[in-house]
Amino acid sequence: VQFVESGGGLVQPGGSLRLSCTASGDTFQTFTVGWYRQLPGKQRDLLAHITPLGLTSHRQAVRDRFTISRDDAKTTMYLDMNDLKPDDTGVYYCNFVPARAENWGQGTQVTVSS
Repeated sequence: VQFVESGGGLVQPGGSLRLSCTASGDTFQTFTVGWYRQLPGKQRDLLAHITPLGLTSHRQAVRDRFTISRDDAKTTMYLDMNDLKPDDTGVYYCNFVPARAENWGQGTQVTVSS
């Protein structure tokens, strides 16, 4: 499976973005997948994940602002991000949960700045 992230960009504080993660292959729907974030100078951390049944979990820091979802028919996962803050600036990746080293993609850069 290969993951391709998209949707990042430059946004002002308080703005919104929708990230997309499209997976190749036909096994996407059977796995728990998640969004990971790498802040500048920090390690890559799991931000939110979603199970095959659609159960979700979000890191507390983003729980009220970010929403993970999936469309298995499109083998695509989304991250809707609202009320973005400068501290959300970083590179966002998707992967299985737990992550598999061979499945990391290029990520998508999110920059929150005025």
